[in-house]
Amino acid sequence: MLFLLKPVLSCVMVVCILSCNVSMLLIGGSRSALGLLAVRRACCLSRATHSSPHALEYKPIKKVMVANRGEIAIRVFRACTELGIRTVAVYSEQDTGQMHRQKADEAYLIGKGLPPVAAYLDIPDIIKVAKENDVDAIHPGYGFLSERSDFAQACADVGVRFIGPSPEVVRQMGDKVEARALAIRAGVPVVPGTDGPITCLSEAQEFSKTYGFPIIFKAAYGGGGRGMRVVKEYEELEENYQRAHSEALAAFGNGALFVEKFIERPRHIEVQILGDKYGNVIHLYERDCSIQRRHQKVVEIAPAVQLDPHLRDRLTADSVNLARQVGYENAGTVEFLVDKHGRHYFIEVNSRLQVEHTVTEQITDVDLVHAQLRVCEGRSLPELGLKQDNIRINGFAIQCRVTTEDPARGFQPDTGRLEVFRSGEGMGIRLDSASAFQGAVISPHYDSLLVKVIASGKDLPAAAAKMHRALAEFRVRGVKTNIPFLQNVLSNDQFLYGTVDTQFIDENQELFNLKPVQNRAQKLLHYLGHVMVNGPTTPIPVKAKPSSIDPVIPPIPLGDPPVGFRDVLLREGPEGFAKAVRAHKGLLLMDTTFRDAHQSLLATRVRTHDLKEIAPFVAHNFSNLFSVENWGGATFDVAMRFLCECPWKRLQELRALVPNVPFQMLLRGANAVGYTNYPDNAVFKFCEVAKENGMDIFRVFDSLNYLPNLMLGMEAAGAAGGVVEASISYTGDVSDPMRQKYSLEYYLKLADELVKAGTHILNIKDMAGLLKPDSSRMLIGALRDRFPDMPIHVHTHDTAGAGVAAMLACAEAGADIVDVAVDSMAGMTSQPSMGAIVACTKGTKYNTGISLDNVYDYSEYWEVTRGLYAPFDCTATMKSGNADVYENEIPGGQYTNLHFQAHSMGLGHKFKEVKKSYTEANKLLGDLIKVTPSSKIVGDLAQFMVQNSLTRSEVEERADELSFPLSVVEFLQGHIGIPHGGFPEPFRSKVLKNMPRVEGRPGASLPAMDFQALEKQLRETHGDDISPEDVMSAAMYPKVFQEFKEFTHQFGPVDCLNTRLFLDGPKIAEEFEVELERGKTLHIKALALGDLNRAGQREVFFELNGQLRSVLVKDTVAMKEMHFHPKALKDVRGQVGAPMPGKVVEVKVKQGQVVEKGQPLCVLSAMKMETVVNSPLSGTVVKVYVNADSSLEGDDLILEITE
Repeated sequence: MLFLLKPVLSCVMVVCILSCNVSMLLIGGSRSALGLLAVRRACCLSRATHSSPHALEYKPIKKVMVANRGEIAIRVFRACTELGIRTVAVYSEQDTGQMHRQKADEAYLIGKGLPPVAAYLDIPDIIKVAKENDVDAIHPGYGFLSERSDFAQACADVGVRFIGPSPEVVRQMGDKVEARALAIRAGVPVVPGTDGPITCLSEAQEFSKTYGFPIIFKAAYGGGGRGMRVVKEYEELEENYQRAHSEALAAFGNGALFVEKFIERPRHIEVQILGDKYGNVIHLYERDCSIQRRHQKVVEIAPAVQLDPHLRDRLTADSVNLARQVGYENAGTVEFLVDKHGRHYFIEVNSRLQVEHTVTEQITDVDLVHAQLRVCEGRSLPELGLKQDNIRINGFAIQCRVTTEDPARGFQPDTGRLEVFRSGEGMGIRLDSASAFQGAVISPHYDSLLVKVIASGKDLPAAAAKMHRALAEFRVRGVKTNIPFLQNVLSNDQFLYGTVDTQFIDENQELFNLKPVQNRAQKLLHYLGHVMVNGPTTPIPVKAKPSSIDPVIPPIPLGDPPVGFRDVLLREGPEGFAKAVRAHKGLLLMDTTFRDAHQSLLATRVRTHDLKEIAPFVAHNFSNLFSVENWGGATFDVAMRFLCECPWKRLQELRALVPNVPFQMLLRGANAVGYTNYPDNAVFKFCEVAKENGMDIFRVFDSLNYLPNLMLGMEAAGAAGGVVEASISYTGDVSDPMRQKYSLEYYLKLADELVKAGTHILNIKDMAGLLKPDSSRMLIGALRDRFPDMPIHVHTHDTAGAGVAAMLACAEAGADIVDVAVDSMAGMTSQPSMGAIVACTKGTKYNTGISLDNVYDYSEYWEVTRGLYAPFDCTATMKSGNADVYENEIPGGQYTNLHFQAHSMGLGHKFKEVKKSYTEANKLLGDLIKVTPSSKIVGDLAQFMVQNSLTRSEVEERADELSFPLSVVEFLQGHIGIPHGGFPEPFRSKVLKNMPRVEGRPGASLPAMDFQALEKQLRETHGDDISPEDVMSAAMYPKVFQEFKEFTHQFGPVDCLNTRLFLDGPKIAEEFEVELERGKTLHIKALALGDLNRAGQREVFFELNGQLRSVLVKDTVAMKEMHFHPKALKDVRGQVGAPMPGKVVEVKVKQGQVVEKGQPLCVLSAMKMETVVNSPLSGTVVKVYVNADSSLEGDDLILEITE
């Protein structure tokens, strides 16, 4: 470095200079330019408070106090330590946990009982601490008291040196008006402005009339963007005057302002100067600080890019001349605006060290803090080797201020606890930070600066590349930061290869296209901690724990799986595929294990994680399956609602693992995968996207066999290029001559219509397991006779226990495909056993071609896996199937759910009555086909009857006075279609009275869905990471998708966790691995669970990849007993929440007041920045929840407005 310090002399040398020609003194063979020859200059300077011009001497500093906090305090402490000087820190009551007090040799509390900022402005207390602890000198840092002349004078008055200019110079430079006058006297150009601080709004109004808009308010006694407001039109004048005055008062203890003409689109160039006690002044070249937001610098560069050399000379010369004129001592900065014509205007002198001094140090190799300390001791600049001719520019340096602010929300400050902090490092990177460490609490009371990152390189692009790399290495979790924004700045071509002005951020809105931070590991720790504290996030039907035994995946051969039926489909299309199925020798099987089996037995709770584990085994060993049913039906919304995973991602991942077997889904006709009607184009679009994501066969059904609804679903699936499998939902008993509503002829006529409509495959969907062997032979035999070339596929449930016999009878009668589930997931309300069908057909013409050994291995996996879902297993309450299903006709999945509900309501012993009521409810509604959603309607009515102890006859008699479930009313209105035989009368008319009725197909009259508008809305809400699949999820289930996105935003990709961890969380001391993606695995160990704190939280400790991590988790049970400020609900239009954490400065409205949209409601202050909260709508203030001085967290409810 140029700045090489000489050893401290063992004795104090007093040299009286009698001649101005004496210039050097050689001491011990080394040159020591004492700089005492300039006595005549020292005599003319105002330095009484620092040293007498007649007795200038070197006075070593032994102990330095920094009257500041955070990063700058630590910067000074480090310099002092390097020079062997003892250090003293001061701290406020709110800063007891801050790092600067730990970095000093001594630390003392100041401003006890004062507000956070006021503590660091308490001059008497700071001076008292300095005197009591033998402090020689005080460094003011930047901000706070650094430009207060009364503080510099207070130091001098008690014999403590102020590391900075003399009090008089601080006063002159701190008074913006006097500084302007001095600049004019020195011949430096200035911006038109007021001659002195204004005292009232009318003076600002008068100035604006003279010079016009725009104008700018500036704090008269401080800088850093505080108290600075640009006013572009008269209507904004009063509000901005008040805000600027308030900010200046809060930041500097004085709200005085002055007004200037605002120079538009200038560059902000500043020159670093350094002076000594002997009249020597040098410059260390310039910095470009044009990249600003709210007049605060964000990125600083040294030297300025593409600066005309002649302009550089003028800027530096003017800066040195001005400093010499006032007798400037120590470090300072002269700031200028440079307009588009290359004219420069003096703004101000900052009589202190700047935040961005670091870039100057990097390019000049001069340690400015060392220089400050040595100059204060009495060293001259030449003695320190600091001559203007020696100062050279070496390369470029960039400083980025990493702040805890959210660029996406107007750089609003964010506060909270740093859960993770990992910085970027490496060659060419310097970090100046304060309390940037894991566990640190970011307070709303002070500046939002977290760490300054300084990168150096041979040129600007090289420095920018190092900076970009370093920022990419940062990991900051727990609070938002501006790092993504900074990365965008560093990638901007104008920044790298052009010049920027102060409008750069405002005019480059693409800088706000922020790449989302994944933060997956920490989010997963939050989820695990939440489960450990509060239990599972998904509702648990019974109190049972997941099994502790992990399933073993059977051996899987290497290489690609063998060719399967999907190859035929891809090669020959749906029609060719259907022909191949019909021509196939033997019985084909569809495996329902991946969907309907667990929907029936395990409440649809099986996760993608467990399906993916066994999927490759299925691909290699069951390639001759007709299909695997793995999607649609209830699995779609349950995936998002209860499993917190994306149903589309499930489809995509399984398709990659099983490329050879066709996938089959359940499509609810015009209802797609929902429980309501959708516009026709939504159903078509859904099928299109499903096909693109790997779906092959669409089993299309309607809960009432309502032909118009069925046809729409068939057309949508066909248009998407899928195999259409039209389903006839089966109920009743075709073999019973006494039950003729759903006769054989009914089914044959319906089949005629579906075949005419162009179905590729005909399906009988026996959702309750009502097909007996005899009725199976009758129905399938008749269909085969009528449609000899049509593939027939039969689906049933094994609730009565006759499923295997019924499916074998169907095969004998001509069915091509039957549905089965692997043995350990079969039986009861699920499908018939795969092993039983395989074994029974082995050696016959119906041979399935499936190996029983493979079935056994497959079943063993699912037997153990099923134990993981013990809280959802129907066997917790239901020990067997029941043949009474032939009477009540309850579908398999619903049978399980009703059984769970009955037990959870304490009606387990009355389940027989529940089933009887279901039968009666079905008759009340006219004997419906029962499958989602019609089955739910019957179930709702049955529960209504049980809860109200109503018989069928009582319901019929009192139908006009009872309040029926909404699903029942909507069914009678015609919302799901028209049942076979029409609606039950007079029951329908008595229930509906004068209510409207839907005529024809319910969805036919719905307007088309605007997918572009929906996508735009989703991007506005959730960011740009919205896929076509997300749009369809939101189209099907708007509220569920919204909650799913909020969950993943908070807890991350929980689908990476194994099922035991997902449901029950880890045990203390348990170690486990989580694979985020291929090649990225987390090693986690749960360490401890903390006690409840005053905020209703528990700290949960983990070890993540060998490093200690902790998360704070709200204890939901404990918080119910504690009082907290209410939160604004995002979906309630009139609730206005705090846009950021902070303190209420002013409440501008009262309860009962009428407000207009955009009207200011209150003013918040955080990190010394004030934000006006405006009304989002016009209306009346119903209630105000805050007062002045209220401290708020983000989204805390401020007030409520009704329109």
